[in-house]
Amino acid sequence: MRYTSLVICISMCLTTPLAVSTAQADVGVSAPAPSDAEILLDGSREMLDQKWTYWKGPRFGSSLPIKWKVVEDPIDKGTVIQSDDPAAAGGKFGAADIVTKQKFGDFRLHVEFLVMKPGGNSGVYLQNRYEIQILDGDKTKHGMGAVINKTESPYHAYNGTGKWNAYDVTFRAARFKDGKLVEKPLVTVYFNGKKVHENVTIEKVWGGANSGLDGGNDNGFGITDRPGGIKLQCEGHDVRFRNVWIKPLDLKTADTNFQE
Repeated sequence: MRYTSLVICISMCLTTPLAVSTAQADVGVSAPAPSDAEILLDGSREMLDQKWTYWKGPRFGSSLPIKWKVVEDPIDKGTVIQSDDPAAAGGKFGAADIVTKQKFGDFRLHVEFLVMKPGGNSGVYLQNRYEIQILDGDKTKHGMGAVINKTESPYHAYNGTGKWNAYDVTFRAARFKDGKLVEKPLVTVYFNGKKVHENVTIEKVWGGANSGLDGGNDNGFGITDRPGGIKLQCEGHDVRFRNVWIKPLDLKTADTNFQE
């Protein structure tokens, strides 16, 4: 009996921490990309130029090559991408936003970002349409971690300025039949490993034509049936990005909820 109890104890002590670690490894800061995912941003100039370009919307004001900078990671080893492009000075969104050359429908996305100063502003755009906000200090529906103007900011999950943060997203694109919208897009979001939004229905593209695809169509409600890239917004603030990866999906049912 003593031997059996000892074996059980050793087994529990060895396996329990490993199980917890494994469950948490797929979301949050430094989450590794699955083997079947594509790395979109690794902090190098080579990958930035290879996989990204500027979004040339109505307000576009920069020029290739991308003016975003490759800088040393202020926390960990390696380099990261800094969003400070002179064309966007003064908060001129749409002037120097970058977008992936590849376009996507449904997907699982991981993005890590670091806001260097209070009030730092950027955003992660799904299909270059729907924004998951990055805005330090704002706890409203227009604030940090919000599905823009749709959900309240899950500010409690934010690590703060000068620290790395992570969004983990599963997104299902809008569905169309005979050219008409029949199912609206859905999104589930983890923020620093905490589930903060589950199966949120996205109604429209906010911000007008300068914001992203279809923003100028019917006040943002005129969503079209075309894929879009992942976009990172530049508003003249020092926000840094690293470890961005994506896994294309094909979600047959209207459900983006996922467990990690």
